[in-house]
Amino acid sequence: MKKQVIVIGGGAGGMMAAGCAAELGADVLLLEKTDHPGKKILISGNGRCNLTNNRELDSFIEMYGENGHFLYSAFNQFFRDDLLAFLKRYDVETTTEPDGKIYPVSQNAREIVRAFQHYLTDNKVQIQTGVSISHLLVEDKRVVGVQTLTNIYPASAVILATGGASHPQTGSTGDGYCIAAEIGHTIIKIRPGLVPLLVTETKRAKSMQGVSLSNIRLTAFGCTADKIDTSLIPIVDVGRGIPGKRPKPPVIENRTGNAIITHFGLSGPIALEMSLAIVDGLKNGPVSVSIDLKPEVSADDLREQLQRDFDRYTKRSYRNILSEILQSKLVGPFLEMTRVPPEKLGNQITTEERERLSSLIKSLRFNIKGPYSLSTAMVTAGGISLKEIDPHTMGSRLAEGLYFCGEVMDIDASTGGYNLQAAFSTGYVAGEHAAAYVLTGH
Repeated sequence: MKKQVIVIGGGAGGMMAAGCAAELGADVLLLEKTDHPGKKILISGNGRCNLTNNRELDSFIEMYGENGHFLYSAFNQFFRDDLLAFLKRYDVETTTEPDGKIYPVSQNAREIVRAFQHYLTDNKVQIQTGVSISHLLVEDKRVVGVQTLTNIYPASAVILATGGASHPQTGSTGDGYCIAAEIGHTIIKIRPGLVPLLVTETKRAKSMQGVSLSNIRLTAFGCTADKIDTSLIPIVDVGRGIPGKRPKPPVIENRTGNAIITHFGLSGPIALEMSLAIVDGLKNGPVSVSIDLKPEVSADDLREQLQRDFDRYTKRSYRNILSEILQSKLVGPFLEMTRVPPEKLGNQITTEERERLSSLIKSLRFNIKGPYSLSTAMVTAGGISLKEIDPHTMGSRLAEGLYFCGEVMDIDASTGGYNLQAAFSTGYVAGEHAAAYVLTGH
């Protein structure tokens, strides 16, 4: 058996794993299926590369939901300060933004890829591109190499760093799940995380296409839109990564922030952050959302405000009054949904009509049809079961000499640098322990 570590996949975790193992003295071969490593890093943070976040450890762990505890050991071995120190070795300076996100000062993901290229070169990592792995070679529950369609590569340790199944153009096509399942690993159902949402009311969404909603409250319910009870909407945010109480059914998640109405449904920061909970909720039945366009104003205060507007603009048409209250692209849809004649004057608006408008502003509703395609998701939820991975080494509990890192495992988080930090940290741990295994047999 060749005393060599093979790393399958040249993403964030794979490059870190390969460089770390080589730095510790192992012979390392990195196999990448695309034409060059680091492609997914290049698109992270819209090309700016949100590397990590300045949250404290416990708060950081919360961003991964129930599986976050698995990362404590990895983060204790290699965490944010270690990552930033590593990057500084390669002259990458970083900056922390007010929201805690950490980026390279250059705001250019290419600088991160270049740093890793130097790391791999400095430590004499062999790289072969355009190589797709079809199988792991296992004998007596021990990894002995990998197989492609045309070659066999012997090895005494293998690190599976193939990523998830989102953004397949970067090489993440879900291959790792099949490779791991073939030798007996359990794959937790993969689904899109951080993904736009499709709504049933496509005509309505299209009529509002391009509307950017700032400082709104988005609440997901486990019921159809007509069954939403707005009295159940929490007054504080509840959901994954938010300290405090968990949402009580039928509420699934509740967040304030910004969103965008698209021609197919909802996107933007809070829609993406809530998407995984909504996707999982759809397994149990219908899911709908309520959008409070003015969460800072109570329902009673809004009614009074609207009445003052109608009293002030007595001779203006309802259409023109709406133009004072709402974004222009919302006026037409609100005219249709409130069923008030557009030319009706302010002093003619009835209490019932005012109530319909008030209710709509406080609860614009959509039924969720499903997520947009997995290929468009920012991350893949699901993957290799963490129960079958040693959290201290990232080693397989089923095959000796096999290690995992990054998104191929059942780990995902919200936006904010958490997913990349998990990849870097688990990659470091996998590389360190794979090297130790090859060099010392332990």
